[in-house]
Amino acid sequence: MAFDRRTFLGTTAATGAAVALAGATSTPAAAAPQDAKGAGPRTYAFTVMGTTDLHGNVFNWDYFTDKEFDDKAHNDVGLAKISTLVNQVRAEKGRRNTLLIDAGDTIQGTQLSYYYAKVDPITARRGPVHPMAQAMNAIGYDAAALGNHEFNYGIPVLRKFEEQCDFPLLGANALDAKTLRPAFAPYSMHKLRTPCGRDVKVAVLGLTNPGIAIWDKANVQGKMTFPGLEEQAAKYVPKLRSMGADVVIVSAHSGSSGTSSYGDQLPYIENAAALVAEQVPGIDAILVGHAHTEIPEYRVKNGATGKEVVLSEPLKWGQRLTLFDFELTWVKGRWSVAKVSAKVLNSNTVAEDEKITRLLSDEHRKVVAYVNQVIGTSTQAMSSAEGAFKDVAIIDLINHVQAGTVKGALAGSEWAALPVLSQASCFSRTAAIPAGQVTIRDAAGLYPFENTMEARLLTGAQVKDYLEYSARYFVRTAPGDAVDPAKLTNSEGIPDYNYDAVYGLAYDIDIAQPVGSRIVGLSFQGKPVDPAAQFVLAVNNYRASGGGNFPHVPQAKQVWSNSDEIRNTIIQWVKAKGTVDPAQFASVDWRLTRAGVAVF
Repeated sequence: MAFDRRTFLGTTAATGAAVALAGATSTPAAAAPQDAKGAGPRTYAFTVMGTTDLHGNVFNWDYFTDKEFDDKAHNDVGLAKISTLVNQVRAEKGRRNTLLIDAGDTIQGTQLSYYYAKVDPITARRGPVHPMAQAMNAIGYDAAALGNHEFNYGIPVLRKFEEQCDFPLLGANALDAKTLRPAFAPYSMHKLRTPCGRDVKVAVLGLTNPGIAIWDKANVQGKMTFPGLEEQAAKYVPKLRSMGADVVIVSAHSGSSGTSSYGDQLPYIENAAALVAEQVPGIDAILVGHAHTEIPEYRVKNGATGKEVVLSEPLKWGQRLTLFDFELTWVKGRWSVAKVSAKVLNSNTVAEDEKITRLLSDEHRKVVAYVNQVIGTSTQAMSSAEGAFKDVAIIDLINHVQAGTVKGALAGSEWAALPVLSQASCFSRTAAIPAGQVTIRDAAGLYPFENTMEARLLTGAQVKDYLEYSARYFVRTAPGDAVDPAKLTNSEGIPDYNYDAVYGLAYDIDIAQPVGSRIVGLSFQGKPVDPAAQFVLAVNNYRASGGGNFPHVPQAKQVWSNSDEIRNTIIQWVKAKGTVDPAQFASVDWRLTRAGVAVF
């Protein structure tokens, strides 16, 4: 039976007292001997397991390469692997002495999750049950926080997924825009039965990312609002303690660095988990998400109490499972947390749980067949392997399709005569288009995100500012210094998807120069760009909404937008053309230089 969201939210909104009981049948945890008065055990130990940023991964499979997942570190992915680890922990600790939670970004990221949002949607009448709901229900999750990518397919898909889950989706800072009441359950309460007859009450507070208001503006504007994590934690943690919570755990879809990708567009911090630990008393542990980094254990001292709060972030896609181990002591008639520690388990050490792979074998086969449909041919092979530091044909393909789509859409409008530029990033360094037959997975692999397209009006001066900001991505390298491509990019931790190449212009990026003074020889059709000239920029909705904090675009006039994913636009373009010929769209229009000399 699915978790009853209406009952939970009705109770939560009215009294804040919703309770979810943890199942308990296994061997109890070891307890200390009875005290002198025969009062019973005085200690109790339990474990909270955590995942985050699963991004639609059930199987250890890469749908874009159509083979088993692998990377340089030989990580494995997927809930089938996590299930085996969870089973091992439950066997060791006793199931009644464990909880399993998640920190968000569950239903977006693979072609498996895309298929059941768009191709065979769960929202259809008599539609299927989402594979992630099926797997997480079978594994026995107790609660999950909302991630920002939960909103990518719109609120109806998210609500249907929520309905299909046997556990609550938590978001204390996801509020109804009109009533400012919780739009989802803020927390869940779980009772762990102990040998001494006094249950341990464990509260799980869910917090999501304020950036949803920017990144999924089209889906949430006027419907939901997302205040800061610290603000909502400060509201709910005392409430949970007053309700008798012996242990308070936060599941936060927010990194721990204290930084934001959206600059001053919002008054909230994107990666605020450590700030929550520091500023809000009464928290014992925080499961961290969103940042896609591995943090086995990180301790933050609370400013008010001096108490250490233990944070842990397991690596994305089901590559790791966090274990929070709690030791409690019975003191003055109540349980008190005596010790907390955290570590992560690696999913590549175990086999997939056959229960999970059998459960979803039909869904997996359907998606594999779907992504292997042939949609056209290519005259030559193209790869993104060097796309982060070179102008390569495969990124030009994305930009060519985007620019052509916008040009067609603006035909006959007042903007039809303006030149159209386009931005794209090297979203994946493993994307490839083979020579010969091109499949859906080949084309979809160019654009792994569910972004849609917009057209914004910019001046030449604004375009140059945009490019200067993008060029921060490169590590400053003096003329004559050795250049190692592996160390040239991602300066200051900037991810690949926040470096944009702009198509339709020619320019050099002088990486010997300081940030802000790197764009050299910016030209359009062989002439220097006039700072006052007007251009239309084909841009994804993430960037147009402020993602990455690029200048000018969020404030620029929108002259066109589209609700179809860019990935689908590329697929449809290949189908329509039949043949992909790089000679028709690829050219080297930007390059890295030092003092006028090309780096490559």
